Amino acid sequence: MITEKLKEAEDRYSALEASLADPAVFSDSEKYSSIARELKRMEPVINAYRAYCACMRRVEEARGLLQDPEVSDLARQELDAGTEEAARLKEELQILMLPRDPRDGRNVIVEIRACAGGEEAALFAADLYRMYAMYAQTHGFTLTCVDANETDLGGFREIDFLIAGEGAYSRFKFESGVHRVQRVPQTESQGRIQTSTVSVAVLPEAEEVEVHIDPADIRMESCKSSGAGGQHINKTESAVRLTHLPTGIVIECQQERSQFKNRDTAMKMLRAKLFDMKSGEQNRRIAADRKNQVGTGDRSERIRTYNFPQGRVTDHRIGLTLYSLEDFLDGDMDPMINALTTAHTAQLLKGEAGN
Repeated sequence: MITEKLKEAEDRYSALEASLADPAVFSDSEKYSSIARELKRMEPVINAYRAYCACMRRVEEARGLLQDPEVSDLARQELDAGTEEAARLKEELQILMLPRDPRDGRNVIVEIRACAGGEEAALFAADLYRMYAMYAQTHGFTLTCVDANETDLGGFREIDFLIAGEGAYSRFKFESGVHRVQRVPQTESQGRIQTSTVSVAVLPEAEEVEVHIDPADIRMESCKSSGAGGQHINKTESAVRLTHLPTGIVIECQQERSQFKNRDTAMKMLRAKLFDMKSGEQNRRIAADRKNQVGTGDRSERIRTYNFPQGRVTDHRIGLTLYSLEDFLDGDMDPMINALTTAHTAQLLKGEAGN
């Protein structure tokens, strides 16, 4: 069954490649770009399938030479190597053929909220923001702060930001949930370890066509930006507060000097929240059916512990502990994110096998 699907995909790939030489397609920039994007999306699957077919041909040729005493030893070596390579390529194809999350390539909106722990939770929220900012920079993503409520000690009661770049959601989507920190707070004079919590929500940016917002349902207010000190305050009324009347969702954006840019960013935030509300119930049902070991992505689920005395970070969904907390908080998150992605892929493969 999978071989038939792959052959059909290869035929379509070849047809699309040929269509790019059609003058009618070449002169239509929109159509040409659409076909080019589809070819790029299909390319990893087609390359792996063609490599698998070539490998299987070598295996059959080697098997046919086993009876020839002059080359039987070489044929046996080729057969063993080819069989091993074919198995690897088949496993790669199974992963490539898994249903792709259509949101993986999107930008993301991240919301960090200090929960239990008072000022210490706010300080850890700032640590997480710095961690995500450094990770984003390392991977070529662009981070834009949308709104922040800063404390006197430099923490954040809450902070919202946008991360833009191809594949941003695929790298950040497993961060949703409650992050727990265990350390001696700056405000603790007795050296006692305190446990505090911070919640993180990761929302894929929604397209306008996916979420229709009636302008009559929005109340927009402008005001002067506020900040932790006079040097941060924008004297003009560029800050924007949007209220979505049907749901009561309130979005504030004050980071840009332009009211227009703040309103545009606030609308992106609002669309993402409405899209999250729309798809949330369906996603929870799917997660419950699959019993996904990586977690539901629910922001109320405790997903990770950062233990400073032991220098470790533990992800409770997959039971992985890394003893490199300092590097992790400096943005070296790939070992954890890659492990979460692998576990998620394994769960999907298990689900496919069970169907």
